[in-house]
Amino acid sequence: MPSLTERVQKAWNAFRNRDPTPVRQQDIFSYSSAGSIRPDRRRPKVGNERSIIAPLLNRIAVDAAAIDIRHVKLDKYKRYQEDVEDELNDILTIEANLDQSARDFKQDVYASLLDEGYIAVCPIVADVNYQTMSINKIQSARVGKIMAWYPKEIDVELYNEETGRRETIRMPKKLCVILQNPFYDIMNAPNSLMMRLRKKLALLDQIDDKTASGKLDMIIQLPYATRHETQKERAEQRRHDLEVQLAGSRYGIGYIDASEKVIQLGRPLDNNLQAQIDSLTKQLHDQLGVCPEILNGNANEMMKLNYNNDIIEPLVTTFVDGMIRKWLTKAARTQGHSILSFHNPFRLVPVGNVAELGDKLIRNEILTPNEMRGILGFKPSDQEGADSLRNPNMPTEMDPMAEEGYDVTSEDSADWNSEVVPEEETVEPEMIETASEKEPLDEENLDAKTVQNVIETMDDRQVTVLNYLLDRAAEGQNNVNSEE
Repeated sequence: MPSLTERVQKAWNAFRNRDPTPVRQQDIFSYSSAGSIRPDRRRPKVGNERSIIAPLLNRIAVDAAAIDIRHVKLDKYKRYQEDVEDELNDILTIEANLDQSARDFKQDVYASLLDEGYIAVCPIVADVNYQTMSINKIQSARVGKIMAWYPKEIDVELYNEETGRRETIRMPKKLCVILQNPFYDIMNAPNSLMMRLRKKLALLDQIDDKTASGKLDMIIQLPYATRHETQKERAEQRRHDLEVQLAGSRYGIGYIDASEKVIQLGRPLDNNLQAQIDSLTKQLHDQLGVCPEILNGNANEMMKLNYNNDIIEPLVTTFVDGMIRKWLTKAARTQGHSILSFHNPFRLVPVGNVAELGDKLIRNEILTPNEMRGILGFKPSDQEGADSLRNPNMPTEMDPMAEEGYDVTSEDSADWNSEVVPEEETVEPEMIETASEKEPLDEENLDAKTVQNVIETMDDRQVTVLNYLLDRAAEGQNNVNSEE
């Protein structure tokens, strides 16, 4: 049991406002209600759920949720250094709460933000310092709908995983990541373009409902006038008789008198409502930067790049900046802690160009071979140098083939046994300067010790040239012997 001081400094539970207690075995079967519909699932606004707006918002939310977000540590130059393995990173990469994985949680954030305009990402279980109202450690989080605003607090509708119901609770603003849709003026303002489109779609749905209601919409012209009450009652009786005929018939067939006439009113409604909807839909796509090819899956690389820069990046940056501001203390930011988003560039690359791009990244020492294999889904290699940043086409000091004078940089050379003479070691008779030129040798009394002394007086370049000449002489002698 934590002490009172520890509870004042750290304890926080959004629904109980006290330390979390373990669930007892007898509480598992004591829930008041259950159902087949998932209660924590986000409920879209009325009007968006059954219209062409819903697929657009869902596509944007799914694509934004594919961007990886991690709690990282930066070096002194504000560059990525390593991941921080803590509860916050688990929320962003593994599990956000009891019901949602990290990707489901991020999709819920973006879909709710696009639909509502304002949302609050609230910590459910966390260690809070009540003196500074800052979060030291967060263990679970959920997306909530803001119901009311106060100077320093907000009323948020959140799903309570202990009761299985949505509840409205009041939470401090300092603990909640309050997000605003970066496209609020286009999508969520009272008279915005998307709101106008939603109203037009609602009118079109009403017309469709009336058309499919089953009414005949016809007038019966009777052979007598209906000005007096007696004729009106007679006409009402005739209309009732015809309704009974049609309702009682198996195939909906009735009969009328030869002097009666039926006038059908089920003509198409002549207005420009559909043209207005098409125009508003095109304007919405243009202002958001979402072309029709993005939705039908036929977008090229440039279209996807513009879509990611114009739509996905602002949404992800809004979420990341909000978490840095509220969930990372000033001391943590001073120590280099931050939250970064990572976009996989290979998602936009066709399969045929992956090998070429991977070769460029490895040769320019951006990725190691094992990092490239991990991106492609292959297991790491155990070969030497697979985890080092180096250009495999360039010789190194540890390369034995480079030490022996082999050409390891030539792209046209497929035979690693071919020997190449460096340009500076080109054999020219006038360039050979041996010790014999400085001091004449007695060729008749030449022995091994004298040869060794002469070799020791040579520099490295002269020794290399001498070895080359000896090798060529040996090859010539072998060719002569083979011919004989």
